[in-house]
Amino acid sequence: MNTKKNLSFEDFKLDAPIMEGIDSMGFTTPTPIQELGIPIILRGDDLIGCAQTGTGKTAAFLLPILQYIIRIKEENRGVSAMIIVPTRELAIQIDQHLVGVAYFANISSIAVYGGGDGMSWDQQKNALEKGADIIIATPGRLIAHLQMGYLNFKSLKFLVLDEADRMLDMGFYTDIIQIVKSLPAKRQTLMFSATMPREIRNLANELLTNPQQIDLAVSKPPQGVLQAIYRIEDSKKVELILNLLVGKELNKVLLFSSTKSDVKRLTRTLGNKKLSVTAIHSDLTQNEREQALLDFKSGKIHILVATDIVSRGIDIDNIDLVINYHVPQDAEDYVHRVGRTARAKATGVALTFVNKKESYRLKKIENLIKEKIFEIQVPKHI
Repeated sequence: MNTKKNLSFEDFKLDAPIMEGIDSMGFTTPTPIQELGIPIILRGDDLIGCAQTGTGKTAAFLLPILQYIIRIKEENRGVSAMIIVPTRELAIQIDQHLVGVAYFANISSIAVYGGGDGMSWDQQKNALEKGADIIIATPGRLIAHLQMGYLNFKSLKFLVLDEADRMLDMGFYTDIIQIVKSLPAKRQTLMFSATMPREIRNLANELLTNPQQIDLAVSKPPQGVLQAIYRIEDSKKVELILNLLVGKELNKVLLFSSTKSDVKRLTRTLGNKKLSVTAIHSDLTQNEREQALLDFKSGKIHILVATDIVSRGIDIDNIDLVINYHVPQDAEDYVHRVGRTARAKATGVALTFVNKKESYRLKKIENLIKEKIFEIQVPKHI
């Protein structure tokens, strides 16, 4: 699909408070998903967008939603938009993004997710009862609030399903259907997914009405990523990690492991070498996970060791190096992990450790991205 050349945000004729927010966020020209998606949403059509993380899809759906809310009369306002996401991290990210672009507009939002303490539940309950303009929620926690009976969606105009493929992978299909049943049948539904398997198309057919479709998902890492592999057995991986990181000046390093036990072990090992490191895995409390991510994003901590929980949907800029300690089981997950670097036309390096048993996974990745990944020889002293 061709896009208009040199399109600017002014071309969308968005109201002044939104344009001020766009300027303050440092947005200059729309990304392809924004160029194509914003006009479709503004004219009221349902949309299914196939686009990877890092393509600007969040702003593609937020800006038209903000435009709608600004233009409706204050007395008619209630919950105007429901954004459903697979993880609490993505809910927080979208809410932070929203605060930025809506800074000059009188628009309220609430991120609704589990894993916090009792205070967070009460804060969510109070905000929901008052009726925030936009709700960003994970399915499980939203259903818990729904069952309490104080949610009112009569004024809802937009339903957004973000990272729909991930939600189905995580088993949220039944929850999504239950949530949708509580929403007005007459609404505008927007679905975004990095991949478009049959299950996603079936869900789209079930929830969307005559949707427009945008397909920008190219199953390849960004062009700015230098990809390489090391063929190495598990017993030598830690030594290679230390060889790559100790004494190097790297601002942000993401290290992915398939198991939380390895995440804990690697974090201890790197910490013992006086490296600036933190971890995210499912044994941590929500507050601990949020603090770890905040420390990494702000640059207070330089190395984040993580399980797959952060391979999608986390917006972290300027990552120098991504290391896959294990080859991802899903070839698509490789693209998402590697996509953590080289965001916004930057450059970065992605290294993957491959043992003999994982060679077949590497072959799947190379088939998906349609290129052979360069192999670096393991240093002789390792």
